[in-house]
Parts: sequence; C-alpha cells; structure tokens
Amino acid sequence: MQNSHQIVISGVGGQGVLFVTRLLAEAAIAKGLPVFTSETHGMAQRGGTVISHLKVGEFTSPLINPGKADGLIALKAECMDQHGGYLKPAGWAAVNDPAQTAANAPATLYRLDADRVARDIGDPRSVNLIMLGFALADNQTGLFCRLDEVTAVLQERLDSKPQRLQASIRALETGAVRATKPS
Repeated sequence: MQNSHQIVISGVGGQGVLFVTRLLAEAAIAKGLPVFTSETHGMAQRGGTVISHLKVGEFTSPLINPGKADGLIALKAECMDQHGGYLKPAGWAAVNDPAQTAANAPATLYRLDADRVARDIGDPRSVNLIMLGFALADNQTGLFCRLDEVTAVLQERLDSKPQRLQASIRALETGAVRATKPS
C-alpha cells in the first residue's frame, strides 16, 4: 500500500457522494491516517453535480489538482468525462457505466452497471455503496482500506438503524462480488 492516496468521488445530488466520502474518511481515521476532504456541490437540489476530494496521507491542502488523483469513483458514467481529468496517467477509475460508454480514461478502468445491480437487489438508492464495494473488492484499486474496514465504519454509523445497516452492508458486499477485471 502506498503512503498517500488522492481519490475523487463524483456523482449527482442525492446519490450519496458525501456519504461514500465520509465512510472512506472515517476508515482512514480508524487506521490512524491523516485525512482531508472537500466537496463541491452543483445545483442546490437533487440532480446537480457533486464532486468530493479525499486525501489520505501527509497533505497540506484538501483539493486534488488535475492529473494528480490516484483514483476516481464515478457514480454515473458521465462523471468519467466530467472529472476524469483529475486522474493521473497510472490512476484507476471505478465507473457506474450501464451502457459501457465511459471513454477517455487516462487510467485503468473498472466498469459496473451499478444501476442494474441496485435494481436487482431491490434497493435502487444503493448505487453509491455498490460502487464503493466494487472499488474495494479484492483490493483491485489499491485503496488504503479494505471492505471489512468500511463495513466496520458502517456498523458504527448505523448501529441504531438495523434495517438500514443490513441494506447498506448488503449493497457494499454485492458491489464487491461483482468486481471484474479492468477494461
């Protein structure tokens, strides 16, 4: 595992971009790692662009410069086009790409139709956790944390909401099971 990570999480309002960012940040904190987060909200309503920057390691600024991100978790395929420029050439992208249309990736590209997977498990709002589980699967992306560490954060955060906790863990694990080789 490398000593620092710069991850961009991208989607639209209502998809849970900030929740995924918080889960990863809390996983880093639980490991005793320094962490910065920053987010930008588009339109102040459901459907506007949301991008979040997560830096784990010894950094002095929360924002990721273009061409410097180690990874991108894109909750919609069009986010790859919008925010793929943040990736460094050797970076990776985990993209919710139902039509396999994401292109122009200066990186290793992992694709999953998370919208379909979410419908299949009867939880269409779980795309964010499915994509996070997908990115964490078998440490394929080299993230600083593992699936079980994010599951522990979920358990702590949602302890008082057992139904939501079980649905969240199911979504996370389903994404991990769906992991495939990069395209």
